[in-house]
Amino acid sequence: MNQIFKTSVDYVRGVGTTRAEMLKKELGIFTFEDLLRHFPFKYIDRTKFYKIRDINEDLPHVQVIARLTQKELVGDKRTKRLVARVQDDTGTMELAWFQGIKWAEKNLIVGKAYIIFGKPGSFNGKAQMAHPEIEPYSAEALQRKGNLTLQPVYSSTEKLKSFSLDSKGIQKLTAILLEQHGKDIEENLPQYILQKFKLMGRSDAYRSAHFPEDATALHEAQYRLKFEELFNIQLKLLKNKLLRTQKYRGNVFEKVGHYFTGFYEDKLPFALTNAQKKVLKEIRLDTQRGVQMNRLLQGDVGSGKTVVALMTVLMAIDNGFQACLMAPTEILATQHYHSIKGLVGDDFIELALLTGSTKQKARRPIHEKLEDGTLQLLIGTHALLEDKVQFKNLGLAVIDEQHRFGVEQRSKLWRKNALPPHVLVMTATPIPRTLAMTLYGDLDVSVINELPAGRKPIETVHFYENQRLRMFGLMKQEIAKGRQIYVVYPLIKESEKLDLKNLEDGIETMSREFPLPDYRISVVHGKLAAAEKEAEMQRFVRGETHIMVATTVIEVGVNVPNASVMIIENSERFGLSQLHQLRGRVGRGAEQSYCILMSGHKLSREGRIRLDTMVATNDGFKISEIDLELRGPGDIEGTQQSGVLDLKMANLATDQELLMTVRHQVEEIFEKDPQLAHPENQILHQMLQTKSGGLSWDKIS
Repeated sequence: MNQIFKTSVDYVRGVGTTRAEMLKKELGIFTFEDLLRHFPFKYIDRTKFYKIRDINEDLPHVQVIARLTQKELVGDKRTKRLVARVQDDTGTMELAWFQGIKWAEKNLIVGKAYIIFGKPGSFNGKAQMAHPEIEPYSAEALQRKGNLTLQPVYSSTEKLKSFSLDSKGIQKLTAILLEQHGKDIEENLPQYILQKFKLMGRSDAYRSAHFPEDATALHEAQYRLKFEELFNIQLKLLKNKLLRTQKYRGNVFEKVGHYFTGFYEDKLPFALTNAQKKVLKEIRLDTQRGVQMNRLLQGDVGSGKTVVALMTVLMAIDNGFQACLMAPTEILATQHYHSIKGLVGDDFIELALLTGSTKQKARRPIHEKLEDGTLQLLIGTHALLEDKVQFKNLGLAVIDEQHRFGVEQRSKLWRKNALPPHVLVMTATPIPRTLAMTLYGDLDVSVINELPAGRKPIETVHFYENQRLRMFGLMKQEIAKGRQIYVVYPLIKESEKLDLKNLEDGIETMSREFPLPDYRISVVHGKLAAAEKEAEMQRFVRGETHIMVATTVIEVGVNVPNASVMIIENSERFGLSQLHQLRGRVGRGAEQSYCILMSGHKLSREGRIRLDTMVATNDGFKISEIDLELRGPGDIEGTQQSGVLDLKMANLATDQELLMTVRHQVEEIFEKDPQLAHPENQILHQMLQTKSGGLSWDKIS
């Protein structure tokens, strides 16, 4: 939007400093543009009028024309209210005011007809409406209602309402702003795009999104603004992708040699799935093109992403390059180190682990071997980003669970080599296709969508509290077979006391049901020191305890193949993606595994959908689609850090088809005009210039 819309909201007529501060604090409305993009969340049809006899309290809002027949003040000083009675040709209704009594008493005149609008209710069996909107009936008023077919309703807060900034107050400010500056809203899409997709002009779209003449105008305005939002994101992402292939050369992995072939033929303990082979082929082609690879590898828990990452590392080593693998936590980094060490053996490649806990004495040889090139693979945490960590020839960076790293952190890795290393980003959090195209639209995406042979699907059941004895029975059966069990309680930051109480009660119950010496229990919770937590985890990993009871969510990547049961207490308090990640901690061996979702009988609609979804499917991608529909993109793990999503109108759960249309259109534009140099694309070129800001997005995945 043009420069005037960057003006502070203070300068909208009728706002001023105090109300501006409240808008900024409560709704994040700082500028003219923010106010214009605070769209209504619903619309009320003000052309329809009800008769009093047809009103019932299930209706969301009603509008009637009725005559005021009586009004009186009732109650004492503490409970004072104004009660009025209105009547039409079908019946009578009571109106009540508990606030604004002076205004109503002064302005409402017995005998006059009024247009009355509000939420219907009942009191003592009679129709009633509290705090209705009310204005004198006249032909002009009726005409005005007809002109405003759909009345916008805006989200507000209790604090804002005390400054007269309820929905009606925000509506008034938006109307003033459009009246003052509606004509200044400049078009930002080329004419040929508007014509091809029959899009409403931008200024008209903003006006109709707030004050639509009818349902058709509203639909056209919303479609135009959704198109614009998705188009802007795809334009930026695909331009970044194009820039990277044009500007940033990449190291060429010319051959597959001794390391890759030796591992594949002699050390790989199982056959690769077709999905793994397909991904390796894509990576092989990427690394031969002479441009920097930026590939996102999506795979459900246990699908074999680590083996693909290792084989990509071996490609780099075969071509004389070093590689690094960065994970967000020490537990996960250590797990990767032991897992890869177990696959390659002791003397196949030179690898090391570097985390915050690595002692200074151990760091020195790591730094030296990195700099002289003898250390081929470094696995670690944020410690890899330290300035002291210098590679001789870094050719590949593998990043696990990248949404946990900030943009600036990741970019530090790229600067550790003259040519930026190839980048392979891994995530075990399945991302819906539309979200992946929006968050990671400048990366190439690979998906591992099949599990290794021999893995049995995890059996998931939902038990209510009164089925706890069945749960204990299953636990005892599995322990008798030599298996281990996780019991996880939710962690809610606002309620640590409650969580600890739940955990303490849980441990007491488990200790009673599974007494020593026949059974041993590990306990992990947020109050434990890191060393104690690690010691308890390791006891479980080594098989010294049968049951692990935890409040902290078991880390992504913790791998205990012998654990066959995941019990999730108060499962209705977890999100879908969390439930799926927790379930993925079992089912890592060849034996049948189980996930038991425990809950109370009272479940919200969303809670029931989440639990039913978990029971119905093990497919992380299906689960992620339902999660997106339930929660929206802003709440899905990692999206808040992306710096990409600012969707006020488009919805990635429901606008998938539109996103695909927009993506194809932007691809077509860049195919024909990569530099956006054609006259008809100048508007897009200018838009990218103003949006690029100070951060070099084209260098960062």
